[in-house]
Amino acid sequence: MTKHGERATEIVNEKELNIRFSDTDAMGIVWHGNYIKYMEDGREAWGTEHGLSYLEIYANKLFTPIVETLLSHKRTLKFGDTAIIKTRFIDTPAAKLVYEYEIIRKSDMQVVFKGRTVQVFTDYNENLFLNNPDCLVEWKRKKGLL
Repeated sequence: MTKHGERATEIVNEKELNIRFSDTDAMGIVWHGNYIKYMEDGREAWGTEHGLSYLEIYANKLFTPIVETLLSHKRTLKFGDTAIIKTRFIDTPAAKLVYEYEIIRKSDMQVVFKGRTVQVFTDYNENLFLNNPDCLVEWKRKKGLL
């Protein structure tokens, strides 16, 4: 899923998720809209583990709105399943955060979902950053990406 100028990194987080009854639809499978929430769960866990959490970004007076979401449903999850949300940081020189996701059904390790999100940086007045903010540059240096 990576695009020109991007490179997949090994900066990854894996988070387990128990599928609740309230996550399912009338067919007994996870409602498709919940996968966006699962990607957010993955991003939050990733950020906490790797030192680029939403709270750390907000402390720098920045927002990171999502501008692109790609979803690809491969199989289903059902109530009682345990899923693994694998979130990977995709490095890009642009002033954005790109993540790719795989959701795996733990019982048989089958990939049930793949996704991608792109977030940009804005200040509190929704002014778009065209260059990487200092906090991202510093984080990339710490991670050996610059």
